[in-house]
Amino acid sequence: MRRGLVHVLAWLLATGAAVTLSWWGVHTVMAGTAYDPPRALPVKAADASAREPKAPATAPERTPSPQRREPSTPPASPSAKPSPAPTPSPSPSSAPGASGRVRSYDTAGGRAVFDLGKTSASLVSATPGAGWSMQVWKTESWIRVEFASGADRVSVFCTWHDGPPRVEIGTY
Repeated sequence: MRRGLVHVLAWLLATGAAVTLSWWGVHTVMAGTAYDPPRALPVKAADASAREPKAPATAPERTPSPQRREPSTPPASPSAKPSPAPTPSPSPSSAPGASGRVRSYDTAGGRAVFDLGKTSASLVSATPGAGWSMQVWKTESWIRVEFASGADRVSVFCTWHDGPPRVEIGTY
């Protein structure tokens, strides 16, 4: 009986240690990724937009939502090499109460969305396209999002170390 209790106790301790170590490892790796929780808009900003005067009852005006995804293009055949990314232009989208301007940058590898303030920037989201992977690097003066597929790379680089934030996109 005593031998059985020792085995159960040893198993419980080993299992508890394994679960703790696994949780700590996953938590450490995930802490530096781009999968930060979404930011909520302040209620105050939502109230201000509700008080704006209404337009006459003609045709309703439709503006694209910053979270709406554009339809994706069908994937190319496996033997075809992806074409280089066109020089994307930022698609402006505004978010009431945001610290700056929210800008979305669509590339061949995916989409990166930044909140561009007057003296700094933050990454709102980064989503790789189908068949692409993504990696993010952040420092106090720049953010780099790299999309990769095989040997193809697309980098979205936001810097603000010597002035207001600016975004550059490179394909290599």
